[in-house]
Amino acid sequence: MNYMPGTASLIDDIDKKHLVLLRDGRTLIGFLRSIDQFANLVFHQTVERIHVGKKFGDIPRGIFIVRGENVVLLGEIDIDKLCDNVLQQVSIEEILEEQRLQQQAKQKTEKAKVTALKDRGLSIPKADNLDEY
Repeated sequence: MNYMPGTASLIDDIDKKHLVLLRDGRTLIGFLRSIDQFANLVFHQTVERIHVGKKFGDIPRGIFIVRGENVVLLGEIDIDKLCDNVLQQVSIEEILEEQRLQQQAKQKTEKAKVTALKDRGLSIPKADNLDEY
């Protein structure tokens, strides 16, 4: 096995099924079709997998281009290996509803935390301001 520097090491992974975790938290699964020197990726037959608790749903996305700087994790999926179905697959509508409920609960918890800190004279900087430092 010869080592190739940089994104050239991904050439052997073309036409294999991969999972990619993006910076915004999304998970994509698809066949890697192309890469470039900036680690930009092109996926084919891509699905966006949404996890909520022990449930997941797949939303078909088709051809998907991912800018290299947005990739957190990239891994090959062994399609021959049987997986233990710990997670339950549900419909797209059901998983989107579960995700919405989870986000509402998270916002409610965050709001309560900010209120409690404000009562104590403390404040948390907003997430959109953190990039300025």
